Amino acid sequence: MTSTSKVTPNMYSETKRSKQIWLSLLCGFCLRLVIFCRAEEGLEFPNFDGKDRVLDISERNYKKALKRYDLLCLFYHEPLPANKGLQKRFQMTELVLELTAQVLENKDIGFGMVDSQKDAKVAKKLGLEEVGSLYVFKDDRVIEFDGELSADTLVEFLLDVLEDPVEMLNNAMELQAFERMEEDIRLIGYFKGEDSYYKSFQEASERFQPYIKFFATFDKSVAKHLSLKMNEVNFYEPFMEEPAILPGRPLSEMDIVEFVNQHRRATLRKLRAENMFETWEDDMDGIHIVAFAEEEDPDGYEFLEILKDVARDNTNNPELSIVWIDPDDFPLLTTYWEKTFKLDLFRPQIGVVNVTDADSVWLDMSNDEDLPTPEELEDWIEDVLSGRVNTEDDDESADDLEDPDGYVPADSYESHDPDEEDDNDD
Repeated sequence: MTSTSKVTPNMYSETKRSKQIWLSLLCGFCLRLVIFCRAEEGLEFPNFDGKDRVLDISERNYKKALKRYDLLCLFYHEPLPANKGLQKRFQMTELVLELTAQVLENKDIGFGMVDSQKDAKVAKKLGLEEVGSLYVFKDDRVIEFDGELSADTLVEFLLDVLEDPVEMLNNAMELQAFERMEEDIRLIGYFKGEDSYYKSFQEASERFQPYIKFFATFDKSVAKHLSLKMNEVNFYEPFMEEPAILPGRPLSEMDIVEFVNQHRRATLRKLRAENMFETWEDDMDGIHIVAFAEEEDPDGYEFLEILKDVARDNTNNPELSIVWIDPDDFPLLTTYWEKTFKLDLFRPQIGVVNVTDADSVWLDMSNDEDLPTPEELEDWIEDVLSGRVNTEDDDESADDLEDPDGYVPADSYESHDPDEEDDNDD
């Protein structure tokens, strides 16, 4: 089970301060689909109709709710706070669930809320542990939603959960679509049929749905195109041109699960709304190497291609993981990032971010017309991984950082501590 998002700042520990900051800003997302827009018929965004669809889950009705729906989505929350501001945030969260329930009313998905104090016994029986989390029950599985708590993101997520965990590839067109999914972790297996080792593959896929995509084929021509042998499974890391072959044939469910768990942190991975907090919490010793690049922008596209080259050259380095953020995907967070990190996100950027306090160090690319080459970027990344560039060196002078060969990394990096800015504001 993955880690999860929070809804209100008072639900976080200090070790998750950066996540708390993000979520306080993301509250602005919650009513995104509630605003009624006048439009021609067929293009009207849904407006909450005022009908209560979200259940108050208790010991009396939780078993009935589990049996009634194909999916049951439960929000585990603290008791209603006395503070009016926190009450408003709580109501916004409830409104997101109500609107989602309204949109998905014909999809056999139930929604409920579990009070951590009043319904503590129910929470224990259901295995609800983290207050502020959203849990989805499907058959005998529990899936923890780990993304932006907005109606559109939640609707998309739940529709993905409703689908079969394994998608079949049967022809050239489906194969072409599969090969274009370079941003996703993908597994593809070739099996004789449903009554074969495909069952182990299918059971493994259920453990990762919908965060990791599983594909299978029974078609010989599709398998030949992918160089797949019978009962073989390939693992595609995001942005990598060649897959890794899972060792052993045939594979058990646990063989597949263990391999995925060992390799799911990609060398280059994109931040997505549906699992943004899982990605952010999966740091490397308390830091992230973060790259901002707009894919639709010429400079951003060029920089992204450089990042891909670096990732492919270093794909076997378990210490390297770069989080790519496309600012176009998070328009309401862009100004927050620019202020927090003192960046111009109209240009590509790459830096190191401390996940607990948002302290950061950024590669200085502002004075150069040309973007760094893959070799120059690899040199900088090597400095980061070796500790020569880190977020704790803000106050050190260039003389302190100079090495015997005369290399002064401080000249090339811009550091920013958001707490210092807050102190100055005071």
